[in-house]
Amino acid sequence: QVQLVESGGGLVQAGGSLRLSCAASGRTFSTYAMGWFRQAPGKEREFVAAVTWSGGTTLYADSVKGRFTISRDNAKNTVYLQMNSLKPEDTDVYYCAAHRAPIPTRNRDEYEYWGQGTQVTVSS
Repeated sequence: QVQLVESGGGLVQAGGSLRLSCAASGRTFSTYAMGWFRQAPGKEREFVAAVTWSGGTTLYADSVKGRFTISRDNAKNTVYLQMNSLKPEDTDVYYCAAHRAPIPTRNRDEYEYWGQGTQVTVSS
């Protein structure tokens, strides 16, 4: 059992920055690969970024490469998503997810645990 809680969402102007945090419960956090997904109303949840259990390898969706950075602090049981150069199309509910393996993946079906989501709104 892993419980995930996202925070840091809010309203920001286009071109601005925002950092999301995901706090995880449990003592086995460091053994999980972690990911961020986002979802707009009426659309499928899409992959944003993922990081290995060690933090040494990261994956990004093409739409966010060069703008978003995923990182983790295992000592704090926390995963971060630094979002820079935000665009209106980045407006979505962002979800943190945990994959019960050290291998990162873009496939949302391979993530066993999910947070409740945090709203990110980017104004033009």
